[in-house]
Amino acid sequence: MQPFAGRAAVAGIGMTALTRESGRTVLDQAVEACRAACADAGLVPAEVDAVLSYHLNDSAPVVQVARALRIERLGWHNDIAGGGTQAASILGDAAMLVHAGLARNVLVYRALNGRSGRRMNTVSTGPQERFTYGMAGPIPLFALAATRYLYDTGLTEEHLHAVVAQSRANAKTNPRALRRGPMELDDYLARPYVCTPLRTADCCQETDGACALLVSGVLGGPRVRAVVRGGGPGCSAMDRAPDVTDIFSAYVAPMLWEASGMRPADLDAALPYDAYSWLVPRQLEDFGLVERADLGAYLLERRHAWVNPHGGLLSEGYVHGLNNVAQAVRELRAGREAALVTGFGGSYGSAAILTS
Repeated sequence: MQPFAGRAAVAGIGMTALTRESGRTVLDQAVEACRAACADAGLVPAEVDAVLSYHLNDSAPVVQVARALRIERLGWHNDIAGGGTQAASILGDAAMLVHAGLARNVLVYRALNGRSGRRMNTVSTGPQERFTYGMAGPIPLFALAATRYLYDTGLTEEHLHAVVAQSRANAKTNPRALRRGPMELDDYLARPYVCTPLRTADCCQETDGACALLVSGVLGGPRVRAVVRGGGPGCSAMDRAPDVTDIFSAYVAPMLWEASGMRPADLDAALPYDAYSWLVPRQLEDFGLVERADLGAYLLERRHAWVNPHGGLLSEGYVHGLNNVAQAVRELRAGREAALVTGFGGSYGSAAILTS
């Protein structure tokens, strides 16, 4: 067990409305989500003594947010460089601050105008001379890995449709979700490709909005049981990858089970980072929730309906994964006992288990 296991709880969650054009500054949205998380935890922002956020040069700095919240005595604070890889591991950063006695109440947020402002699908994967595949952005990069994964597993476009369609079905009753309509197979097949085999429906949304968590060592709530972060030479470093389909979960899943002292059967909620539809079966496989040979039937029979019950990043919206963590808290408050949350960044990323 990790030294901080069970020492910190997610006592509050807060979100703004998720939109495609907020008409608001990122700072304004960050402050709204943070105030909501504090109120949900039953404290005022002045009682916060640490603030953490993660970003890709597209957010409001923590000192600006703290000033707007009138946190006059700001202790430990950090703007962490990174995107979806941080969605789960930032829980570990907060829990370690609590365990070390450096903070009692840690405010964590992610805020961005991801549709009306800087858009993720235009972000370059790096200097193009490094790549022999002509990768101009994240979607082509992960589409190549998806092509190989579908070949290796025998999964087809019908299985990808099952992931997307179930995501929409789960989002149907979620008032926060931007995509709530049904997705029939014919409709899915009619959607244009962004980069084969990924259609527009296979890709997470670009969203304006903010999400915040209040992680506390003195208040109650779902506990942070285990958090891991790591990776290897997988699909984000294809020129050095023995297997381009080895995303972060191939590396961090064994670490998570060792750190938590738990088994896959102990989970009753799963909130995987679903930036692309094919990541759902890949993570189900890597975390030992479904055997590879059973994936096809599992998806077509919609036995994955328990995964991302709010619709996930594919249907609710995209706040770089922190909204999936917020949903994990809702699930545990509603009676679930153990929830998996993950953060994706190609071959590196993070995972955490929260328990009630």
